[in-house]
Amino acid sequence: MRSGSSFLLAARQCEIAELEQLGRTGELVGAIGRFIHALQRERGISNIYLVSQGRRFATQRVTQVDECAVVEQEARGRFDELDTEATRVRNGSRLFSRIAFVLHGLDGLPALRERVATRELSPADASAAYTRLVNGLLAVVFEAADAATDPEISRALVALFNFMQGKEFAGQERAFGARAFAGGGIDAAGQQQWQHLIESQQACLQVFAAFSEAAVLQAEQAGRDVLALAEVERMRRVGCTGHILDPELSHAWYEWATRRIDAMRAMEDVLAGHLQRLCASRIERARDELRDQRALLAELSQQAASAAAPAPYGPHLERSILELVQEQSQRLQAMGDELDAVRASLNERKAVERAKGLLMAHRAMSEDEAYKTLRQMAMNQNRRLVDVAQAVLSLADVLPGVR
Repeated sequence: MRSGSSFLLAARQCEIAELEQLGRTGELVGAIGRFIHALQRERGISNIYLVSQGRRFATQRVTQVDECAVVEQEARGRFDELDTEATRVRNGSRLFSRIAFVLHGLDGLPALRERVATRELSPADASAAYTRLVNGLLAVVFEAADAATDPEISRALVALFNFMQGKEFAGQERAFGARAFAGGGIDAAGQQQWQHLIESQQACLQVFAAFSEAAVLQAEQAGRDVLALAEVERMRRVGCTGHILDPELSHAWYEWATRRIDAMRAMEDVLAGHLQRLCASRIERARDELRDQRALLAELSQQAASAAAPAPYGPHLERSILELVQEQSQRLQAMGDELDAVRASLNERKAVERAKGLLMAHRAMSEDEAYKTLRQMAMNQNRRLVDVAQAVLSLADVLPGVR
């Protein structure tokens, strides 16, 4: 019959296994970040290519497609390395479903590029197609953050996810602004949408700041391209205040927005590196604690044996094991409490996803249409997107037949 000490050690070994899984997930997140950046750039270039009827960025688009293919293979390789034994992966059902969705989207990427090359798609439709794929990749990062069982690592993942999400809104703004400038004008609804993209970035970066360590925030501030930020802000004011825009500014807008996004991409590498070092440090610490625990239990067992205790455990050994169990339980409880606090921001995204699903089912909308509906409601009511999502879910609870 196994002793209590053997289960105590097994619990610690499970913790190490979970940390090692998080380490592998961190490597996947890094590869996804590089792939997303390449897709974002391809989306922006494709927008200008389509708006200009193929007269601009034709060569750059082909070059970017080739560069994107390289990082796509890296991301696919990281997917292949994942342990698909669902019983050994926390949150495996949702994580693997997200990955399956992404791989399906990647299978359709060559056809999307062909339609862009032949200019069969409108700039808005092409942008939406790329955005769906990017959002699918970000959803994989979200599930990785939601699966983290260590508070320090969870905070780092939440910070990284929100920074990546903020960068994606910056990418959408780059594509939107490029279309607006190249098209020579923007209406009031377009200006409202532009402003919403700006506010969405700010909201994500606020969450990033709230979950980041001081050293990470200092690195982010030091890595900002101040000139690019100033020029992007100046051209934002042009786009959001006037209805007639100079098409010649489309190239300048794209270049300044790209400089800003490239600086954010460099920061993603800093965040991914911080996450990897944090995982390695936590794994090393947990292994040290396991080794110390084994040594202590062995010493206590020897002491009990030398005292010729009549029972398998002497009172001193029982007391010591109980103290170890209580200490470990208290530590796990504290970790659980901190994780609950960290996941509050992730639960906001879950509310938005649930509200989108509700609209898709009840109103037969696509995912993109459902999100645009929620976003439009948020803009019209001057409320946060999560507040509107929670209101939709609350309404579903009281109205029969909505769910």
